Amino acid sequence: MKPQMFMVSLVFLAAAVQGICAEDIVTLRQADMKAIASATKAIAGMFKEPSTYSSAEFKWAAELIRDKAGQPLIDYFSAGAASPDSKAKPGIVEERKRFDRLAIGLGSYAGALAAAADRKPTAMTDGMRMKAGEPMGGGPLGTHVQSEIKLASIPAEHTFHLMLQTCTTCHVRFRME
Repeated sequence: MKPQMFMVSLVFLAAAVQGICAEDIVTLRQADMKAIASATKAIAGMFKEPSTYSSAEFKWAAELIRDKAGQPLIDYFSAGAASPDSKAKPGIVEERKRFDRLAIGLGSYAGALAAAADRKPTAMTDGMRMKAGEPMGGGPLGTHVQSEIKLASIPAEHTFHLMLQTCTTCHVRFRME
């Protein structure tokens, strides 16, 4: 595609996205959140029963989460996306930086899980599992994204728990019951 055509396509895409009403955005983001929840359950099931581990399915689930986190999640919860159908608290706007960090962190943890699947293509090994008494770090209200190098050095199950803590932190802070 020629650069000019690409730019024209982007302009039309931006105009189309701006034309989506808040209710449509809420419907789209709720669908994505359900997809993230399903992918998370798939990964959790493999940790619960390691014999069900499939590197391809584990990676697919992690990449789905990664691809729906970060900037897509940030964009879904922009200031103009308020709706009475939404379960999002208005605090997202006031705490934009914190919300954005959580969205980016979710993507980082999911990306690290996808990389772990690449490193373990045949079976869930003991190296992917947490050891008894291993310190967790973070906490539901204090989750922090670690460097990619650090994430690669800890068990995938630990990374998964950090990802879950990120979800919990965001829901506690920014989701109405």
